[in-house]
Amino acid sequence: MGQQHGSRKGLTHREVPRGVGLLLSLALMNAVLYLCLDWFFISPRPPEDPSRCPRGYFRMGRMKNCSRWLSCEELRTEVRQLRRVGEGAVKRVFLSEWNEHKVALSRLTRLEMKDDFLHGLQMLKSLQSQHVVTLVGYCEEDGTILTEYHPLGSLSNLEETLNLSKYQDVNTWQHRLQLAVEYVAIINYLHQSPLGVRVMCDSNDLPKTLSQYLLTSNFSIVANDLDALPLVDHASGVRVKCGHRELHGDFVAPEQLWPYGGDTPFRDDFMPSYDEKIDIWKIPDVSSFLLGHVEGSDMVRFHLFDIHKACKSQIPTERPTAQDVLDTYQKVLHSLRDSVMSQTKEML
Repeated sequence: MGQQHGSRKGLTHREVPRGVGLLLSLALMNAVLYLCLDWFFISPRPPEDPSRCPRGYFRMGRMKNCSRWLSCEELRTEVRQLRRVGEGAVKRVFLSEWNEHKVALSRLTRLEMKDDFLHGLQMLKSLQSQHVVTLVGYCEEDGTILTEYHPLGSLSNLEETLNLSKYQDVNTWQHRLQLAVEYVAIINYLHQSPLGVRVMCDSNDLPKTLSQYLLTSNFSIVANDLDALPLVDHASGVRVKCGHRELHGDFVAPEQLWPYGGDTPFRDDFMPSYDEKIDIWKIPDVSSFLLGHVEGSDMVRFHLFDIHKACKSQIPTERPTAQDVLDTYQKVLHSLRDSVMSQTKEML
């Protein structure tokens, strides 16, 4: 009896540590797996910097400290122009180098476009935030603006970029929906900006709209071209018109179309003005492009159907605000993420 008792005691002494070790191993594996799931279902984003540079200063790349916006003299002597990477109606853009940083140097192309150029510069200076490309320096005298360079280029390159093998891991509905959330967040920021309600007027078709935004290396979106950002002031009855020519197509809002029929020639002075709700009309089309046609994107479209239907109301006042749309997008993102993660964890 004593021998049997001693034998059982010895067996328990050997088995308990082994069992505890197995449980600890399983717990550790689950913890690691859950962390991986969290990374997979939420596109990694750096936390917003609570100590953003004060007005007149910038920081980019590996810079630890804020530097003052570069002056005309510094732009002329310290910036090395490399090659042209883009051109629009207002400016040419050159990949350049400053202090071992890649930067984008924009040069005014035509003097008659100087007002648009200066307007864009004023918007860049006043709207610096996580939603807008970083301003590095400018020289009104030379018609030059220096901003942070983003090698992935404009948002119109999204499909080509995600089709590259090295970016396949982010070509998912989760990451694409995150991009759509960021796009709406930019529109919301412009509608509630420190400069009042601003309308993104360079958006008369999808390619033109996408060209106004840049895709950053960590797959975020920033507004880049702010040359056409007029003010809406509801209290004073100030509204906008995006350009002086007749607009066509389904992409622009109904109130942007000539309302007097084909028998009446278009006249800009007879064209009614409108407000920021034209940006809301375009959100579903831009979001559909961002969502693409990957597995799960149709599921996301289904959950966004009601808010997109509201965005497409023929009556501008019946459309939701950008804040309403952003709230819905974030709710859908979190709901779908939690649902998929829960289902995956139940299968473990």
